[in-house]
Amino acid sequence: MILKLQKTVKTESRITGKGLFGGKDAKVVFRPAPADTGITFIRTDVQQPVRISAIAPNIAERSRRTTIKKGAVSIETVEHCLAAVKALEIDNLLIEVDSSELPAPDCSCAEYFKVLNRSGIVEQDVKRKEYVIERPVAITAGDASIYALPYSEDGLSLTYDLDYGGHTGIGRQVFSCRLTPEDFGRHLAPARTFLLEAEAKQFQARGMGTHISPRDLLVINSDGPIKNKYRFPNECVRHKIVDLVGDLALVGRTVKGRIVAYKSGHSLNQQLARKLYEAAQKQERIEKSGTDAILDISRIQKVLPHRYPFLLVDKVVEIEGDTWIKAVKNVTFNEQFFQGHFPGTPIMPGVLIVEAMAQVSGLLFAQRLELTGKIAVLLSMDGVKLRKAVRPGDQLVLIAESDRMKRRTAQCRCKAMVGDTVVAEAQIRFMLVDEEQI
Repeated sequence: MILKLQKTVKTESRITGKGLFGGKDAKVVFRPAPADTGITFIRTDVQQPVRISAIAPNIAERSRRTTIKKGAVSIETVEHCLAAVKALEIDNLLIEVDSSELPAPDCSCAEYFKVLNRSGIVEQDVKRKEYVIERPVAITAGDASIYALPYSEDGLSLTYDLDYGGHTGIGRQVFSCRLTPEDFGRHLAPARTFLLEAEAKQFQARGMGTHISPRDLLVINSDGPIKNKYRFPNECVRHKIVDLVGDLALVGRTVKGRIVAYKSGHSLNQQLARKLYEAAQKQERIEKSGTDAILDISRIQKVLPHRYPFLLVDKVVEIEGDTWIKAVKNVTFNEQFFQGHFPGTPIMPGVLIVEAMAQVSGLLFAQRLELTGKIAVLLSMDGVKLRKAVRPGDQLVLIAESDRMKRRTAQCRCKAMVGDTVVAEAQIRFMLVDEEQI
């Protein structure tokens, strides 16, 4: 096997333009980054510059685009930029942006690809991080679907089936390719964002994209593009693959396998990116330490004062700095509370699910060195929703995201999940107290 090394850009470069949705002027500066730092965006227009890693846990829910965030700070429409970065096999890059949305020159990713390619790509003396798809992953929503499949060859194979069978301006288009810098630059990068005429009118009625016209992107009616023409006969499906490549960049490493999508959009793409990110993180932890836990029960007990029968976290499987954490509670029939809640119909008490989310928040706060030795004492709860019963045999996945963290108080947005279903959520506020005061 040939050892593949990580890459970054050789020189600084930049792009300017207006955001696709908001229309605000934005400047993006690309800078080389050290090995193992990944793709990192930096919002420079806020009071204190905010760094946001381009990884799946930082995805923010948006319609028809991909957005990443950290706390209250977000960067909109990152998919075209990330598609060019991944197609050029860049592993480490600093991307400074002075606005809330990246510019969309040409409404394609061609300019991003050209600028980064001209910067030069250099190897770094560290092995590239890769995730090889070994087990099928399937995600569906209505009649849309996306699959990640093992692939007998090296690299990433992409197939997209775009079905607008009832719309004569687009019809049904299918495109397959193997992702390489050369093919991406020639056959995919120039493909532009497209909207149906009715969609474009709805967007502009809501004040979005009012600075652009059908000459700037593809607005399509039953006869085809309005005041424009296709760059490729199947330009629409090619752009869908560009979006898919950009969304898969959020796995945080090179993905090897086969991706097959049918009518998939950003939402399904992002769900797949989350699944592959989690699988890659788990694989890496197992390879390093023989377990997928970042914090096992012995290390958890060094942070939390809780003990049997009130310690409700079994292991921590993901941590993103001091902003985001994911942990697991395995719910078994041997839990003490099932003796009385309820005999014959065992259901985990909702207050204990909230307590488990609070304990995970405490583990997150402990990631800040200045909070070491402090205990998070629950102060208040808002927006508590218990959506579904949790029963013996369920694996409770606990996620907490820091909203605010000060010296004496902290606040987290929390949710508990079983599989892909949210079973509980809450916004929890804490007082941070020295152990001696308890």
